[in-house]
Amino acid sequence: MPDFLPDYQLHLSQDRRFRKIITGPLTDRVKRKNFALRLIQAIINQQLSNKVADVIYGRFLAIYNGKEPTVAQVAATPAMVLRSIGLSNAKVSYVHNVANFVITEKLTDGKLQKMDDEAVIACLTRIKGVGRWTVEMLMMFHLHRDDVFAMDDLIIQQMVAKLYKLDISNRKDFREKMKKISDKWSPYRTHACRYLWQWKDQ
Repeated sequence: MPDFLPDYQLHLSQDRRFRKIITGPLTDRVKRKNFALRLIQAIINQQLSNKVADVIYGRFLAIYNGKEPTVAQVAATPAMVLRSIGLSNAKVSYVHNVANFVITEKLTDGKLQKMDDEAVIACLTRIKGVGRWTVEMLMMFHLHRDDVFAMDDLIIQQMVAKLYKLDISNRKDFREKMKKISDKWSPYRTHACRYLWQWKDQ
């Protein structure tokens, strides 16, 4: 293969099966700060279609005159105001949980960037309403970590099963095989996940 290809593409192409779904370099990830707001957006988007999620998040920003709020502003927003834009009681609670946790722990984008992957997961999953998958998405797309494998993502599971012809009926055995396969993709497992999602879309 030509040596001008990205390192991740060259590495992942060594897997003969995975090579079949690589269609070229991936698009660059957009660098965005304010990780707390990214978590809040992920909570708002949970269990919603993209179209509905965009509408609700637009209403959320409208509370703050269309600008991205600070965590202090979110924490000070009354629950009834957040409910009025279409959030459930649980989501309102989780949004406040994120804002209050970030304030209490004095967390910043800079502090998070200095943590390793497992430390980021351990830290942020302490927030009620924030699970491992949500933190993995944050690490992949906003912290730009290159070696995150979203083991619990349903589409990733389906695509790995399809590509490697795995039986998913025995969940424990399937997960062990997934991990073994994904270990070969390290240190570029984030990019492998992005190729798998892209393959599903195609």
